Amino acid sequence: MKLLEKNYYLDFFFYIIKKRNKFRYNFTKLFRSIFLKKNIASARINIESSKLLKELNDSLPFDKELYKEDITGSLAHSKMLAAQGIISSEDLELITKGLNELLEEIESGKVELNGGDEDIHMAIERLLTAKIGDAAKRVHTARSRNDQVATDFRLYVLNNNLELARLILKVVESFINVAKENTDTLLPGMTHLQHAQPINFAYHMLAYASMFKRDYERFMSSYDRNNISPLGCAALAGTPHPINREQTAQELGFREPSINCLDTVSDRDFALEILFNISTMMMHISRLSEELILWSTSEFKFITLSDKHATGSSIMPQKKNPDIPELLRGKTGRVNGNLVALLTVMKGLPLAYNKDTQEDKEGVFDSVKTAKLSLMVLKEMIDEMQVNKENMEKACRVGHLSATDLADYMVKNLNMPFRDAYHLVGNIVNRSEELGKDISQLTYEELNAIDDRFAQDVIDVLNIRNSMNARESFGGTSTVKTKEQIDILSKWLEQVRG
Repeated sequence: MKLLEKNYYLDFFFYIIKKRNKFRYNFTKLFRSIFLKKNIASARINIESSKLLKELNDSLPFDKELYKEDITGSLAHSKMLAAQGIISSEDLELITKGLNELLEEIESGKVELNGGDEDIHMAIERLLTAKIGDAAKRVHTARSRNDQVATDFRLYVLNNNLELARLILKVVESFINVAKENTDTLLPGMTHLQHAQPINFAYHMLAYASMFKRDYERFMSSYDRNNISPLGCAALAGTPHPINREQTAQELGFREPSINCLDTVSDRDFALEILFNISTMMMHISRLSEELILWSTSEFKFITLSDKHATGSSIMPQKKNPDIPELLRGKTGRVNGNLVALLTVMKGLPLAYNKDTQEDKEGVFDSVKTAKLSLMVLKEMIDEMQVNKENMEKACRVGHLSATDLADYMVKNLNMPFRDAYHLVGNIVNRSEELGKDISQLTYEELNAIDDRFAQDVIDVLNIRNSMNARESFGGTSTVKTKEQIDILSKWLEQVRG
């Protein structure tokens, strides 16, 4: 039997037999503890767990993702225990050497985390014990799996807040690069998916840059707010050991230790925040994806996606399907589900830790991986798409995009109340429809036939490009203001990258 390979089990067994009268030891419990491979995490349970319970309970298949964070936390905790005189320097040396070796063995594939351990914490403890012996059993002094998992998971979330923020900056840079090439590229701006006013394509790209800027700021804000250490909170109430939580917080890169252990061990706000941030970011990706899908159709032809980001049809040889933006749009539902799932888990939990909280990780792991891949493929797709400028400008001559400019002209030059100008322009649009023209194509004579108060310069007002460039208020779509926005966002990008 595998457990009997360790001589100390046999030594202990025969020692108890010799002293059985003195100790009155329950031999049934002894056999169960040795031969039924009792979980090292439990001193209370004396029989082997149901196989169904193990399948429901064991989290190693997914929480092994946290192996590096778990080892990092144990290194910091052990160092603090030694500094406080709770464990010896000799034990610390063995523990440090063993944990570093174990980390290298896991990352090189020499050790696989797919055994029968309940979770990653027990797996690491078992492997360390096999490697260095009794010193490994001292690592768990003054901590619980409650604060251990809270520390591991928080480290994972914080690190991925930063990683996702860095990927977002790359996407913002791509939007800015496309914008720099298209400050004069006319595009119909829409409301209700109907042609509204002329803008330039750079301006449209900068709208998405602004969305992703907010996404970046959300991830960084979450990082700052949640950068506190749970380590040392133990099960829920702290520990009687003379630990130094400030030391472990500093060692692990946290700003400070948490102030209330009861809250800390059951807090998953940091996980909910990254899920919300990812869902909001993916919603922005989905909105862009929807437009890319529309713009790549034969009806629009505003852009052409690279063949690298499209697929063909199994039956229709002419097809080029925008699968990448469609998949990105679909992934949004997936991450939204992960957010709602964790919100639902947390909504009814009393303080402090409850096993329900084990459901916090799979959704976060899935959303983080989905978000990283989505940002990388989005950047590549934006970088390589072709902008069809002629088709965009042609579309601006449909839908009477300069109608508002004509109303503004009447207010400024004919001293008309805006509402009267608004109704008069509506009549002019109706007349344009009868003539089969866009309002921007009307001649001076045709306008004068409707209302003889117009001067010759009204034709310049109806020009689509003039209409776009007339919007020079701060944040407007004129080429000049668009270039200002490029400059503002570029400087911001440079600043946050340091």
